[in-house]
Amino acid sequence: MATHKSAIKRAKQNEIRNLRNKSNRTRVKNVIKHVRAAIDEKSADTARAALATAVPVIQKAAKQGAIHRKNASRKISRLARQVNVIAG
Repeated sequence: MATHKSAIKRAKQNEIRNLRNKSNRTRVKNVIKHVRAAIDEKSADTARAALATAVPVIQKAAKQGAIHRKNASRKISRLARQVNVIAG
């Protein structure tokens, strides 16, 4: 455990950031799950709506550093491609 003042502060900050990042990553997983469920149902309108709500959530997580920006870009790209395939 940290013993001096700055190390104690750093440990507290790491715990807070870890919780924030974990909740952001979980939220990203959930919105992706909703988009994939709509894709599996082959309902284009629902998939488009789910994608429209998922994109800002993924971008925000990347902006806050919870996930890497290229990881976010890859997730958005793959989901958009799948939605476009069923929208045909």
